[in-house]
Amino acid sequence: MQNMASVSIVGAAGYTGQETLDRVLAHPQLELVAIGSDSLAGQPATALDPRLNRNGGKRAPIFITNDAALACGADITFVCLPNERAAAIEPPARGVVIDLSGAHRFDDAEVYRRWYGFDHPRAGELGRWSYALPELVPPHGTLIANPGCYATAALLALGPLAGAIDPAGVVVDGKSGMTGAGKVPRPSMHAGAVLENISPYKVGVHQHAPEIAAHLGFDVTFVPHLLPVRRGLLATCYVRSGGAGLRALLEAHYADSPVVTVLPEGATPDLSRVRHTDAAEIALFDDGFTDRTIVICAVDNLGKGAAGQAVQNANLLFGFPEAAGLRLSGVLV
Repeated sequence: MQNMASVSIVGAAGYTGQETLDRVLAHPQLELVAIGSDSLAGQPATALDPRLNRNGGKRAPIFITNDAALACGADITFVCLPNERAAAIEPPARGVVIDLSGAHRFDDAEVYRRWYGFDHPRAGELGRWSYALPELVPPHGTLIANPGCYATAALLALGPLAGAIDPAGVVVDGKSGMTGAGKVPRPSMHAGAVLENISPYKVGVHQHAPEIAAHLGFDVTFVPHLLPVRRGLLATCYVRSGGAGLRALLEAHYADSPVVTVLPEGATPDLSRVRHTDAAEIALFDDGFTDRTIVICAVDNLGKGAAGQAVQNANLLFGFPEAAGLRLSGVLV
């Protein structure tokens, strides 16, 4: 364990980069030494947000290019780039790299061809990366693949139950706020398409489906939907019990977790409680009309679904308190 760790953020101007930056600045044991953005290189941090470097707290340095941020020799490098750009990076020779994109979540290059739509440019190195979802797959090594947001919620809900449910016919119904689609605008993200609407997308072809299946050990039917909200994500999972007490399994698995709460019987997860936090809420219900059980998980897609999870992984790797720098409470408004 070390007392402090230096941090570089590559792609700091995107949504996940901004959220990672915010958590690093609030972390008592992380020292920010570089922030990368090709579009903002040479400009002060206030070019991203005028509130940065206000009130005498930790100061963010001037932006440098993403290549320079990647090569600065930090103890921890958070990579917050789009999938295809992240896939092409050459990891630095020292330190830990935590990739928040989907570019290193699989060791099979064919997955990227089929589900992500590109040929992985460094396919021979995929085996060097380790997938890490702290509550289920603790981080190890120096090259860490952070989970996807939908996969995080589905795996938190179902991972502890995988051996106790019927693997046939598991359905995951996902709903996410607009920030899950990234910062680059598209016609489907215009206000006229999103407001007062809810729409399924990438039906049957979403890249988080194989990620969920890989870590449950069986395939699922997964359908994502876009909600007319900025942030927050719900995964409603429909399963059949193999006879075990599913609630007891969830409660035992998360009994000591500082991040995941299994709600009391009858309580339902609420996006308003997890938005702007790195917490997760899970609830379980028996379906009164069928033999199915319904397991619901709520997270913030930018928090536990991205930046918060990345910082949590860093904490575990460096021996810091697991919840250091995380936001784990909110106010329902």
